Amino acid sequence: MENFHIDSFDKLFEAVLKLESVEDCRKFFEDVCTIKELQDVTQRLEVASLLKQGLNYQAISKATGASTATISRVNKCLNYGSGGYNLVLKD
Repeated sequence: MENFHIDSFDKLFEAVLKLESVEDCRKFFEDVCTIKELQDVTQRLEVASLLKQGLNYQAISKATGASTATISRVNKCLNYGSGGYNLVLKD
């Protein structure tokens, strides 16, 4: 069963790699995700960016509306995750 999930994830990632522009990405993600899901992912990316800039949790929460639990989870990913945020948030 685990291989099914890995294969499915890989198909999604391969689909994303076929997108060539912001417009392509917008069309794809608007079809695949709900507005709430897109807002959540967008918020996490903004939180990661602000954490990398050195802002504290209170300032990030005020700027993004993210809960401290979300900020903490993103911070944990930045420090101990796979490095995904860092791939897209390079200086």
